[in-house]
Formats: sequence, C-alpha cells, structure tokens
Amino acid sequence: MEPESGIGSSTSPCQFSLVTLSRNLLLAYQSFGVVYGDLSTSPLYVYSSAFSGKLRNHHNQEAVYGAFSLIFWTLTFVPLIKYVIIVMSADDSGEGGTFALYSLLCRHAKLSLLPNQQAADEELSSYRYGPSSAQAASSSALRRFLEKHKRLRTALLLVVLFGACMLIGDGVLTSAISVLSSVSGIQSTESKLTNAELLLLACIILVGLFALQHCGTHRVAFMFAPIVIIWLLFIFSIGLYNIIYWNPKIVYALSPHYIVKFFRETGKDGWLSLGGILLSITGTEAMFADLGHFTALSIRLAFVFVIYPCLVVQYMGQAAFLSMNLDSFSNSFYASIPEPFFWPVFVVATLAAIVGSQAVITATFSIVKQCHALGCFPRVKVVHTSKHIYGQIYIPEINWILMVLTLAVTIGFQDTTLIGNAYGLACMTVMFITTFLMGLVIVFVWQRNFFLATFFLLFFWLIEGTYLSAALMKVPQGGWLPLALSVIFMLIMYIWHYGTRRKYNYDLHNKVSLKWVLGLGPSLGIVRVPGIGLIYSELTTGVPSIFSHFVTNLPAFHKVLVFVCVKSVPVPYVSPDERFLIGRVCPRPYRMYRCIVRYGYKDIQRDDGDFENLLVQSVAEFIQMEAVEPHYSSSETSPSVDGRMAVISTRDIRSSMTLTVTEQDFVSVVDDDSIHSGSSKSNTLQSLRSMYEDDTPSIRRRQVRFQLPPNPRMDPVVREELMDLIRAKEAGVAYIMGHSYVKARRNSSFIKKLAIDIGYSFLRKNCRGPSVALNIPHISLIEVGMIYYV
Repeated sequence: MEPESGIGSSTSPCQFSLVTLSRNLLLAYQSFGVVYGDLSTSPLYVYSSAFSGKLRNHHNQEAVYGAFSLIFWTLTFVPLIKYVIIVMSADDSGEGGTFALYSLLCRHAKLSLLPNQQAADEELSSYRYGPSSAQAASSSALRRFLEKHKRLRTALLLVVLFGACMLIGDGVLTSAISVLSSVSGIQSTESKLTNAELLLLACIILVGLFALQHCGTHRVAFMFAPIVIIWLLFIFSIGLYNIIYWNPKIVYALSPHYIVKFFRETGKDGWLSLGGILLSITGTEAMFADLGHFTALSIRLAFVFVIYPCLVVQYMGQAAFLSMNLDSFSNSFYASIPEPFFWPVFVVATLAAIVGSQAVITATFSIVKQCHALGCFPRVKVVHTSKHIYGQIYIPEINWILMVLTLAVTIGFQDTTLIGNAYGLACMTVMFITTFLMGLVIVFVWQRNFFLATFFLLFFWLIEGTYLSAALMKVPQGGWLPLALSVIFMLIMYIWHYGTRRKYNYDLHNKVSLKWVLGLGPSLGIVRVPGIGLIYSELTTGVPSIFSHFVTNLPAFHKVLVFVCVKSVPVPYVSPDERFLIGRVCPRPYRMYRCIVRYGYKDIQRDDGDFENLLVQSVAEFIQMEAVEPHYSSSETSPSVDGRMAVISTRDIRSSMTLTVTEQDFVSVVDDDSIHSGSSKSNTLQSLRSMYEDDTPSIRRRQVRFQLPPNPRMDPVVREELMDLIRAKEAGVAYIMGHSYVKARRNSSFIKKLAIDIGYSFLRKNCRGPSVALNIPHISLIEVGMIYYV
C-alpha cells in the first residue's frame, strides 16, 4: 500500500500501522453483527438439545461435567485451533470458503476442469502462493496421480460442490431455526398467541430480514453488531455469576478426563447426544466463508478476545447451574438467568437469535459468487455494496430464493428440534469437507510434509467424524433436508458446469481454419467497411465458427476485427496491469486481433463505459510493441498458428496517441461526423440512437478521441495501421455474439439428453444473458444464431 501524497516517509509507516489497526478494529466490530451472530446464540439450545432423547436417563452431575468438557474441547479444537489458527491462514488473497481452497489447489496442480486456461495465466502476479515448486518434491507423486486421472479431478469438483451446496442449505436452515427459536420464546411468555399466529410472526420477521440484505454487509453489520455485543456481555456476566454462585468447582471439568467418564457412563446414549453438542460450533464455517467481507486479522481478533472467552464462561456457567438444578435441562439457559435480569436478557436473546442467521446468508452470497466465477453456477446479478471492502456483495436472485426456501422450511417443519437435526448435519458436513481440502492445501500449496497433512486429516476427521456419525443418525428426524437441498443445488451446479464445458468443446472442435481465412485475402472476400467489430467467444485460440457465418452470409464486414474472450481465472483478482492479453490473429494487412480479458472470482466487471477505449489503447500499444519486438507477430511463413500474446497494462499504457477526454450523458457507438458522412448510417439509425439516449439519461461515459501526433521516426506501415484503428474507432464499435441453442446429439444417452436438452436449456433461458453479464450496450449488439449439438 503506497503512502498518501504529502506524507513524509519518516511518518508514513506509523500512519500506515495506525490506519491498518483502526481498519481491522472497525471490521472486527462489524464482524460481530455478521459472522458471529449464529455462533454466539448457540447457548440458547445446546444443553437442552444434548440432554434430550435417551440422555434423559443420565441427568446427573457427572454427565453435566462431561458435557461441558466436550463443549469446551470442541470449541478449542475446531473453531480456535482448526479455523482461527490453521484454516484462515489458507485464505486466497483474503477470500475464504471451500471454493477459495479449491482455487488454490487448481493453481498448484492441474486439477481445474475450466476449459480455457492458458499457460499465460500462470504468469499472473496473484497466481502463485507459497514456496516455489522446487520444494514440492514430496507431493509430486500425489500431484501427478491426481492430474493423470480426470475422474479423480471430477470427483474433487463434486466434493467441493457438495460442500458449497451444504453451506447454501445451511443458509436456509440457520434463518429458519434462529427465527423460530426466538418466537418460541414469545410463546412461553404469552399464552394468547396461537401456533398459527406465531408462524405468521416468524414469516414476517424472515421477510424483513431478507429485505434488509440489499443495504449491504457494512450497513447490516452496523445495525446488528450492537445487539450481538450486548448479548455477549449478558451471557458472559450471567455465566460468571452462575459459576461463582452455584458451583465454582465446575472449573475442574476443563480436564478431558471428564469426557472419558462421560462416555464410560452413558455409552451409546452419550454418542447419540453428540448431535446436540455439535450445535455449540454451528456457525464456525461462516468465519472462513465470510472472510472476503472482512479480513483474517479482524475475525481472529473478535474470536480470540471476545467470542471464545464469552462462550466458554457461558457454557461453564450453565453447567454450574445444571449441576445443582438437575430438573432444569429442558430450558437450561432461561432457567439459569437471575430473575431480575430475565426480561432484558429475553429481549436481547430474541433479537440476537434473529441476527444469528445473518452470518450464513452473507457466506452464501460469497460462495455463489465464487461458484459463478469458476463456471459452476448460472449467471446472476452481483451487486458490490462497498467501495472499500472488495468482497462485500449482494445477489438479489439468491437472496429471494433463500427467502422462499426458508419460508417453506419454517411453514413445513414448524419444529426447532427437527430443523436442529438438519442444521447440525449440514454444518458438520461442511467442516468435514473443509478438513479434506485443507489437507490437500497443506501438501500442494504450503508444500509441507505429507505425514503432517495426514496427521491433520486424521486428527480432525476423528473429531468431526464422530460428530458426523451421530448427526447421520438423525436423518429420518429432519436430517434428510440438507441432503435434499444439497442434491438439488449440486445438480444445478454440475449441469451448468457440464453444459458449459460441452459447449466450449464444440467451439474448440469447430474452429474456422486460419488457412481458409488467409485464402480469402485481406478483404476476406467481402467489403471491409469502417468500424470495429468485437466478436465475443470463449475461445482463447483460433477463429470461432460464428465468424464464418458472417463472412459467408453478409456482403460487408468491419475494417478492424477483434476476437474478444472474457474469462475467469482461479485467482481472487487480476491486477489492471495484467488484465488484457493482446495478440494478432492473421498477418498485418488483415487487421484482425485477439483480446483476452481476464478476471478473478472477486473482480468487479464494472459498466463504466471505458472498455472500448481501453481496448483500442491496448491494441495500439500492441501494434507499437510489435514493431519493436517482432516475435509477438504472426508468422508469415507458418500462418496456421496465432501470434504470441502480450500483456498490456490498462493503468499506464505507453501509447503514442493523444487523448482528449470529454463527458456527456451518453456516448454513442457512432460519432456525429461519421453518421453524417457515412451512407450506411441512415436516419433510422440516428432516431434509434436518440431514443436510446432518452431512455438512459443517467449513464455517463467518457468520450475519447484518439489522435496520432507527428513522429518522423515511426515506421510508415505502423502509422498506417494505427490510423486505420483510429478511423475505425471513430466510425463506431459493434459487439457480435452468438445466440446459442445447445442440444444433445441424437445418439446421446437419455441422461445426457435430460441434462442438456432440459436442465441446461432451462438454466440458460432463466439466467442473465451473456450480453447483460458483460455490460454490452444493447444498441450496439449483433447476435448470430447458433445451434450446438454436443
């Protein structure tokens, strides 16, 4: 981070430290309202859930001591050691979640199934993470084994998708159980309310909660954080009071010896009660998944210094109370509150339980954004709600889908016990998958000893596997719900990914031969009219098949052609200096270029109107660079291959052009002079343009005019090409895309036809169009119908 201008170098490090500290403290404060609402409200129902069922036969002091010891060591090993210390150190440049771990793995081993990856992507500054590959000898055999077998790479993707889907399902269940538990508290104090009225109240609260999401994470966090902080102060104070007043000897239960005594006494009943104990760590995965909304340091500060001690003291206080009041298990939390403080705590508890669902809702937005960027989710609208925190986003479609599903679960189950069974299974499954991916990260990314990764896997799988086995026993009692939701979401993700790959492979195998293009000559056998044609395709090499449709069916085509590929790479962000890759498709007289625009899964594709200008600048810089470094050009003697691609910085382009910048409400794709001088620009087009300007008065874009200053030393051939580019830009820019219809071949299997003809086609028709996702002006768009038989 560069110091601000006007600040002396002697004081800037101190100022930088103060700014960083204050920023992290502010984010730590906000994290209470987003990340920790769920985790901090677990004391409401952990003991009552654990001591229900068959553990009712073991309501004694030894069982209470053992249960608290289990809770304490589970909180210590899973949230504190595994997540705060280890897993959060594997953030992908500030981004967390299962897909962040997957993207790290894909960059250090060829595990990705994304079709259009290039060797040039590995040269990105943000691509490499950790030690050099020379230190990875211990993992090379395992890496080669995974890279060799495509089925294993597909299985890994399915595991990642399943974990992401479980987290989405967790977002549905958290909201339902949080709100239902809060209104259930109202029912215990107001007997006049019927079950139907309580259900209606829960639904109203849920609708209001999801309606707030469009305000953005930072605004929601500022509203919710004070509630959670007051709640934490209450539970810490009550827990400390109960320890001192009821049973100070409860501190002895910190010893793991009491866990052994607990299982020795309770046996199978104690194992089944783990389904309730694991609720003490629900919401832990949100710490990692919400990392992109905050920073690792801010989340660590909040957990270590506030959340962890408050929860430990509260669980210890409840255990101290229960050890002396063995008949209060069914409502242990509220029973342990001193009578004068009951109503204030009850009100704050109700509000905190509602806030508890915010963590997983926010995490769901992050997970869906990552899935979409890596080609595993249909195109959706992503709204970035903060100019300062890059990862704070809101996805309207997902928000309303979550709301509908949450309302359906709330109305359908109407029982927190059944939802709790489903909730525990979903949370533990995500943790189990994160442990597996983290083991691979230790080997491939951190390049540590294979035995260290094995120890990590076995240690945490032993803990989480024990809890997971107990949760699986609750599948008939509500545990089937997250499994069903995960299967539905995973089918959507995999069908989209499968259809996208098949469509790309069709393009790849039906490319237009460059020999055929070269055989047409520089005029392409048609009239070349002034203007720039941007032909969009997912191909990073070769000429897409839609180009042949134009050449064979239209009498004219643009003077300058640029094949544009907008692609995602498995990194959180791509620096503006490395975003554009520019190359030449055919020899110089053809005026055909290729532009690859690279985005990370956190990058913002802004509609700021500068794309055309940046593209022209980048092509101009490439033309000048090529004159100095001829190895970037296509080979005249072997024209069957594309020329080499050059990275062109969009931040500081060393262009010889002089730019004059003016602003107006709307910048048309065709300037006034070319409209009046060109015969092809009719009055109808002018009227259409005028209508479009009237419909979009709020869009402000820069109008850039390019001029080439006198330079006697410039090669005349280069000058002529640059002038052609300038004249083409002034004539106007057209965006050409394929309007594709994807169908399975006639000899395909029934499952493939079902996936492509019904599933993939339905998703494509009901998601955002590619032109909308790419911010292409509708007035400048030309679509070419294409049928893909895959």
